[in-house]
Amino acid sequence: MPLGFYIIMAAQFFSSFADNALLVAAIAVLIQMAAPEWMTPLLKFFFTVSYVVFAAFVGAFADSMPKGRVMFITNLVKIAGCLLMFVAAWLPESGQAIYVPVLVAYGVVGLGAAAYSPAKYGILTEYLPHHKLVVANGWIEGLTVASIILGTLFGGVLISETVSRQLLAIDLPNIDTGIDSPPEAAILIIVVFYAIAAVFNLYIPNTGVDHRAPSKNPLFLIHEFAHCVKLLWSDKLGQISLATTTLFWGAGATLQFIVIKWAAVALGYTLSQATILQGICAVGIAIGSVIAARFIPLNRAVNVVPVGVAMGIIVIIMIFVRSIHVAIPLMILIGALAGFFVVPMNALLQHRGHILMGAGHSIAVQNFNENISILAMLGFYSLLIWLNFSIHTVIVLFGVFVAVTMSLVRQRHLNNLRSGPLPTVPSDAHY
Repeated sequence: MPLGFYIIMAAQFFSSFADNALLVAAIAVLIQMAAPEWMTPLLKFFFTVSYVVFAAFVGAFADSMPKGRVMFITNLVKIAGCLLMFVAAWLPESGQAIYVPVLVAYGVVGLGAAAYSPAKYGILTEYLPHHKLVVANGWIEGLTVASIILGTLFGGVLISETVSRQLLAIDLPNIDTGIDSPPEAAILIIVVFYAIAAVFNLYIPNTGVDHRAPSKNPLFLIHEFAHCVKLLWSDKLGQISLATTTLFWGAGATLQFIVIKWAAVALGYTLSQATILQGICAVGIAIGSVIAARFIPLNRAVNVVPVGVAMGIIVIIMIFVRSIHVAIPLMILIGALAGFFVVPMNALLQHRGHILMGAGHSIAVQNFNENISILAMLGFYSLLIWLNFSIHTVIVLFGVFVAVTMSLVRQRHLNNLRSGPLPTVPSDAHY
């Protein structure tokens, strides 16, 4: 790979790393404010909403100028959101215990991420020859998983009692920094990682492609986007893969918060300790992804749908766990099943999307649907917590929903098989 590719990957890694670390710090801010528990999942809700609201426009924005410049601008938006989070964390000390600024600040970071996403994928098709795109996408997916694991763990470390005490002990001579809580110190450290990503953005090579948005008319963009959504949902293989990945990302985002609350109730863990279990689950996803990439060819991707059903059923076992020695292998197993079934389906979705409408539009449609799922499932989870449902009841409802929904997806695929031939998929293609 050329040097510019590794610069792109470094920029993506540090930006995503900071996103995940900031989520942990934001949760700590809400805990510090004694915010109601049902507000915690709303952080991800606010982060995600921009992916849905601006889905029809972010692709055109990414195509309007060199991708490196787009990534730099959107990374600055993330930095602005991070600094707003710092201000929100500081407000309660002046007696203004308000929670909305925390949600809005993380929403600003989400706006930057929504506009960042098409650029980070789009530049690969501009910069690399076609025969290297599969490897390049593998790098992006691998680094994304790594950034989730390491970013979440890093956020947990920053707010832990030992590390935060050392950070707060740092003083500047004759200057009162006003940094008096672990989340405030953590947020300022996280800003540094966004800054590192921004520096890498500046060195992303200009591919020389003529950047010109297809249209500046918002009605045209919305109409074109709606056509692409309909096209992918109408395809016999596209609809199955899109339904699966849509469910996966909604369930995955919700599971993040379920694990935090479950770890507190079942294991007596703090937020910092619970992030370790989140990281362990992400390790399982990486293991499952590798196994799937090794053994499941693209033309048999749909065969892994029953694994999603099994994952939903196995999640319910969490209600019986009271020991970390059982929790760790269970988290790895759940993550491995998730990675094993979502990676082939994601590859199939990219394949069908590229054929039907091109990679850029396909990614936008995928982001739109997956993030609607995240909004819906997080909203429902917040409602259950607001209604004082026990975490064990929530886990059972969650597992049953995943298992039943995946069963319905499988039945839909079987109906498609009976109704006529499916689109052709290369038999020797992996991802």
